Amino acid sequence: MKKNRRNFIKLSGIAGLSLTAGGLMKNYASELKQYDPNLPQNIIDSEKSHTQSFNMSGFAAPKISTVRIGIIGLGQRGPAHIKTMNRIDGVEIKALCDLRPEKAESAKKLLDNTDHNPELYSGSPEEWKKLCERNDLDLIILTTPWYMHAEMAVYAMEQGKHVASEVPAAATIEEAWKLVETAERTRKHCMMLENYSYMPFQLLMLNMAKKGFFGEIVHGEGAYNTSKMKNNFNKNFYWNMWWLRQYGSRKGNIYPTHGLGPIAQMMDINRGDRFDFLISVESRDFMMQNRAGELAKEDPFFEEFKDLDFRGNMNISIIKTIQGKTIMLQHDATTPSPHNMIHGIYGTKGAALYDPQPPRISAGNHKWVSPEEFENIKKKYTPEIFHKFSNLSSGHGGSDLKEDWHLIDCLHNGLPLDQDVYDAAAWSSVLPLSEWSVRNNSNSVKIPDFTSGSWKINKRNMDINLERGGNTPILS
Repeated sequence: MKKNRRNFIKLSGIAGLSLTAGGLMKNYASELKQYDPNLPQNIIDSEKSHTQSFNMSGFAAPKISTVRIGIIGLGQRGPAHIKTMNRIDGVEIKALCDLRPEKAESAKKLLDNTDHNPELYSGSPEEWKKLCERNDLDLIILTTPWYMHAEMAVYAMEQGKHVASEVPAAATIEEAWKLVETAERTRKHCMMLENYSYMPFQLLMLNMAKKGFFGEIVHGEGAYNTSKMKNNFNKNFYWNMWWLRQYGSRKGNIYPTHGLGPIAQMMDINRGDRFDFLISVESRDFMMQNRAGELAKEDPFFEEFKDLDFRGNMNISIIKTIQGKTIMLQHDATTPSPHNMIHGIYGTKGAALYDPQPPRISAGNHKWVSPEEFENIKKKYTPEIFHKFSNLSSGHGGSDLKEDWHLIDCLHNGLPLDQDVYDAAAWSSVLPLSEWSVRNNSNSVKIPDFTSGSWKINKRNMDINLERGGNTPILS
């Protein structure tokens, strides 16, 4: 046990589990000391309990009539947000940034023949800071590689900007706490853009959960199981092969939030319940190093990858909540099995399962309902936000437009956002904590309470029935 706990500290440089000021959670350092009496005293002394300076749960910023936007990162996700934001009234895209000038120029062309004329920032690793420092922006959207998100989000909030970050929002526990501390101090939104929460069946299940269809939810299952072998080994797909480098240096579930986000919302995590601890188990790598070796024989470009200690092909992580509920997450980005998100919810009165297709619902009688009854349930529980977009399309089953539209609508109307900084921190924390568990014989590890106890009083969020707001026009 001592060896494992010492590895926790050694891994701080790898997995980012740094025990610095603002550190993990109340009493966490004393727990570490209990397991390892020889833990250096300076590590214990540097551990500070976070005191919530302002509760960002339910926070509503002043109304913004026209939301002026800057987007940092124009590779895969940035252009998608440009396209959806261009379809929302009361938005002005004023600045775009990418390290590569050609990406910035290409992204700007998406706005030809529109009212948007963004200024471009590119060519230097520090250009994104200049964008954040502008005085005419309200919202910064981050679509860079995820290990960059937290630094950029913190800097943007320090410059007085709200932040919407692609997933995950933080790569380390220290970063997650920094997001929380900065949002509370600056009173700026920091929302993670978990677009899977806006997919049609997930919205249906969330509304059913809110209305008590499932009874008390007991267990949830989620996944991001889809092969990325082609993309990750493509020299021209991801900037600097950054995803392959992550798979070659990390362990654990390094992309947890697509599976976790919708389940956490259905379980009212950070609003009546919170994550308590997790364990993580991982297979060895049967595919990635072999593929890197094969490619290296033909192309010297892949020489640097052939001997990396690649992450295992399948990771399974289990979370238990303070209220005794359980969540199982999977992440497999390599095997050629069909795309599978699982997304199962199991309660005392009913259940639902998204994958494998087709989606199914149970009313609690040990069988799935008939197709006719499924349609009746769907008609009864489909939330209003879905009806607003029923004739519109966008990426990820329409979820991209729903997500961006509701973000802007909340800012227009001065309403709380669908997710807050505590969700961003808690959901993202699975990445580094699952890595620590995998590297330490799948030992359990506590999950920090990023709400500092306010989870006991925080109210539900995500107004999917548009009881307030909902008046922002969508352009054709």
